[in-house]
Amino acid sequence: MKKGLFLAAASGLAVVGLASGAALLAQDHSAATPSDPKGFLSQPLVTSIYTADPSAHVFGGKIYVYPSHDIPTPTADDDLGNQYAMRDYRVLRMDRIGGKVTIGPVALDVKQVPWASQQMWAPDAAYKNGMYYLYFPARDKTKDKNGLGKFMIGVATSKNPMGPFKADPKPIAGAFSMDPAVFTDTDGKAYMYFGGIWGGQLQRWKDGKFDPNGSDTDLGQDTQPALTGKVARMNPDMKSLAETPRDAVILDANGKPILGGDHEKRFFEASWVFKRGGQYYYTYSTGDTHFLNYATGTNPYGPFTYRGHFLLPVQGWTTHHSIIQTGGKWWLFYADTQLSNKNHLRNVKVTELRFNTDGTIQTIDPLVK
Repeated sequence: MKKGLFLAAASGLAVVGLASGAALLAQDHSAATPSDPKGFLSQPLVTSIYTADPSAHVFGGKIYVYPSHDIPTPTADDDLGNQYAMRDYRVLRMDRIGGKVTIGPVALDVKQVPWASQQMWAPDAAYKNGMYYLYFPARDKTKDKNGLGKFMIGVATSKNPMGPFKADPKPIAGAFSMDPAVFTDTDGKAYMYFGGIWGGQLQRWKDGKFDPNGSDTDLGQDTQPALTGKVARMNPDMKSLAETPRDAVILDANGKPILGGDHEKRFFEASWVFKRGGQYYYTYSTGDTHFLNYATGTNPYGPFTYRGHFLLPVQGWTTHHSIIQTGGKWWLFYADTQLSNKNHLRNVKVTELRFNTDGTIQTIDPLVK
């Protein structure tokens, strides 16, 4: 069991069992009450619904956040993420950071997606030529060794940034796993980043083919190059991939790929890319060690050189984020479990992201000591 699996005592986490050879981290739900707000750097954007995995964008001068919509479930925490039973999306809107937040109606429900069966996980959005695009992962209707569908990535469109969105009848060909994130470069070309290990099933997609009986984790590959997220340029229609996805490789300071055993550095999920000062910042979550990390490169494909952590562990199992620039500042959107103390019922937050003069990102501690 790796030392990095344990969070600070302030997180209130406990090790509750083992599955697939990995330690499971879960909240003690027996007496869950909202945590003291004084213990947190930032406060939830909304409190009437549970939200996570915030994908923030500036459209038409307003800020729109496309989060997962967490819902209560009796399902126990496990390595496959079955406790994350989300089934629809609600969009958040605000005029400025710190301003009033409006919660939109249901933007898309899993019942409206012909190919999907369950678990509408972390989405992203994009805009082009008067159309808004919602990218989302969901399990299809096949069955693997666990009786679950494989994660695929779909797209839905709307003339309104808050929806409702209409889903295409089939998932995006060539895209798979979870956590789609679309980055549009300054030359107008758009790239989709995607993938997540463990419950996201990326470890089962060797050579682009899904193994329904494959491993449930990345464990046992400590001396091999770590699994990577994927990247592919998109076609001008913003609904299809223009090429076969490539590995978004993360290198160490010596130019060697990060190894699978380095759980405090390796990619787990939650790709997000932005450009600043001519550099491409590839940001991601380490999952079971609970950090947000970043790496930099000179083009959107990478390779990216590992730079460090920029968000320390939150209260809760993991976080998933986005980064935008607005109002002359950079902002980090993330999530924790302040309102519920339950891993699967999270709340979205925002805090300023600051850079040093050399372009490195200052590390943020989400817990006030």
